[in-house]
Amino acid sequence: MEITNVMEYEAVAKQKLPKMVFDYYASGAEDQWTLKENREAFSRILFRPRILIDVSRIDMTTTVLGFKISMPIMIAPTAMQKMAHPEGEYATARAASAAGTIMTLSSWATSSVEEVASTGPGIRFFQLYVYKDRNVVAQLVRRAERAGFKAIALTVDTPRLGRREADIKNRFTLPPFLTLKNFEGLDLGKMDKADDSGLASYVAGQIDRTLSWKDVKWLQTITTMPILVKGVLTAEDTRLAIQSGAAGIIVSNHGARQLDYVPATITALEEVVKAAQGRLPVFLDGGVRRGTDVFKALALGASGIFIGRPVVFSLAAAGEAGIRNVLQMLRDEFELTMALSGCTSLKEITRSHIVTEAERNRPVPRL
Repeated sequence: MEITNVMEYEAVAKQKLPKMVFDYYASGAEDQWTLKENREAFSRILFRPRILIDVSRIDMTTTVLGFKISMPIMIAPTAMQKMAHPEGEYATARAASAAGTIMTLSSWATSSVEEVASTGPGIRFFQLYVYKDRNVVAQLVRRAERAGFKAIALTVDTPRLGRREADIKNRFTLPPFLTLKNFEGLDLGKMDKADDSGLASYVAGQIDRTLSWKDVKWLQTITTMPILVKGVLTAEDTRLAIQSGAAGIIVSNHGARQLDYVPATITALEEVVKAAQGRLPVFLDGGVRRGTDVFKALALGASGIFIGRPVVFSLAAAGEAGIRNVLQMLRDEFELTMALSGCTSLKEITRSHIVTEAERNRPVPRL
């Protein structure tokens, strides 16, 4: 079957992967309302294209924390990628590098920071979970920095793991031939079988529920890497992130895997952007499957977006070539959306290029 868009990889992955693995990647928390909403909210935003503009040359390049990348489409952290394909995070790192964009490596990767660095050059960020043992955290951050990682994406929405019912039904656990490679030497690399989700039990045992804003400041004392706060959905927390010295914000609901019935990230984005007042860049992850989605996020003030599930599904389907194809398709679609909207560079994408449902429902004053 010829793949013509990003969504089509999901069905291929479902055929190829063991049920426990596919369900782990695909599912959300509880009723999965937010999972559906992350996609559907994009479809309620419409375009206001401008015409008769010379779009023969289009520039999609941008800078993120001072690093120049080919497009505002980056790779979000997704855990345990060797469950999808034997090359796992290695393939993802190579695909991101080939596309000239940023990969974020998960704390819970099945390849270590050193192994990913060994794949060759590339701009890489490291997603961090804060463990109860702060020595483990400090050690991991130092290792990431030594391996050439350029920023920390601190996940702040997971003091406890969300209730993912597919994982409970499947008694999800990391397959025995894999380890959480970053923790292998610390005896934290294996996941025990549990009566519900092995990952939920692991998180309950290891992840620090006391994590607070003071820890964002603490992290800045142990590393020179800039810190992105991942999991912000409100104006209040945006202001606190700025006060805590964050270098950027990722508007994220953890792929709808934590608290169900939070808004879609594209819905929450504008509140965060307005509160940030341009004092730090705001990024988005969650539900991006089309170049049109990327444009909508940028029109609402995002500096860039991150994709998660499309990476693991395409990895499962076709390895590194699959991820390369996903990045290329999104790039091509985004470029086409820019052209058809009359934008030749990212700075030309403005709020006036889109209209939200709320705006459409307002009564229009009669002229």
